[in-house]
Amino acid sequence: MEKLIVTEEFYIDPRLQEEIEQQLLELPIVQYAWLPAKELTFSENVRKICREECPRYGTSWACPPAVGTVTECQERCNAYPGAFVFTTIAEVADTANLEETLATRGEHEAVTKEIRKILQTKFEQTLALSADSCEICGTCAYPNAPCRHPDHMVPCIEGYGVVVADFARKAGIEFMNGAGIVTWFGMVLVK
Repeated sequence: MEKLIVTEEFYIDPRLQEEIEQQLLELPIVQYAWLPAKELTFSENVRKICREECPRYGTSWACPPAVGTVTECQERCNAYPGAFVFTTIAEVADTANLEETLATRGEHEAVTKEIRKILQTKFEQTLALSADSCEICGTCAYPNAPCRHPDHMVPCIEGYGVVVADFARKAGIEFMNGAGIVTWFGMVLVK
């Protein structure tokens, strides 16, 4: 696990940071960084990709339009001073094979939930965002009924309109890790 940066704009007590990072050593995190949430970039273009290419668009409480507009998502994220951003990786024979690639997502989602659990014990509030839409329920209750598991649901980073490549660059996190390697991104916002 490679630690990258902690910026001065988001202060975390060094003892608390060390305690958290010791707990994180048990997880298969490849790279991570602490960033001020205000450094996240949001774009309607990311949401356009959701709307035009993702089959989950309009079918889940964890995806647009249920998560709100990009502006609402940005305001929600900016209410948190800091973000713990991280990656996990998985090996596949062919990253162009979407079915094979998506089959590796489950471990990343489990890691995201473990990180959220650790950070929930250290901060008053957290908001976890991960690589893809929530799949807790076989069929989401959206739009006919409220979310069945709002405290466990993890919305998609891109569904929030976050430009992942931009925060990866700011944090010094590798966006692509080579042929046959899937890089999954996650973040937990904290206050």
